[in-house]
Amino acid sequence: MSLPTISPRDAKRLIEQGGTLIDIRGADERAREHVPGSYHGPLAEMTDFAGVKGPIIYHCRSGMRTTQNAARLRAAAPCEAYILEGGLEAWKKAGLPVVKDASQPIEIHRQVMIGAGSLVLLFVLLGTFVTPFFYALAGIVGAGLIFGGATGICGMAKVLAIMPWNRGAPGAGTQGAAV
Repeated sequence: MSLPTISPRDAKRLIEQGGTLIDIRGADERAREHVPGSYHGPLAEMTDFAGVKGPIIYHCRSGMRTTQNAARLRAAAPCEAYILEGGLEAWKKAGLPVVKDASQPIEIHRQVMIGAGSLVLLFVLLGTFVTPFFYALAGIVGAGLIFGGATGICGMAKVLAIMPWNRGAPGAGTQGAAV
């Protein structure tokens, strides 16, 4: 079952009339940037929102996660519910307010992509210019990414979560409070 979408401007009007905006992103994403007054209801910890009054508007970064999980979000909503069309990116593009905290580290999954991509590139270059042995290391990084995608267990994410820049950051081993 799908949820109807609502434009950022219409969502803002609905919120001003008593609607509730729920951010389904992880704590680490939300800590870096979020809509003021929105509630945190991470998809990973989704429960029903029986205490929420008025229509619910769910959002993620781009609208992809909310759309892919529409049936689950619909089931969690005790009232009329919508998906914010285009997510936080569309909200910002419409010129609506966001709270940014650039002192927060970027999300762990993005750190993994940067780290893994950098290692593969480094190992390929070293394999080309130093010794072919480094190609095997690039392959190991690729195998680790496949394993992480298949199992949900990412060793690189676990290592990155304990790095000094992530210590105490939301989502780095802990989850933020939900609605």
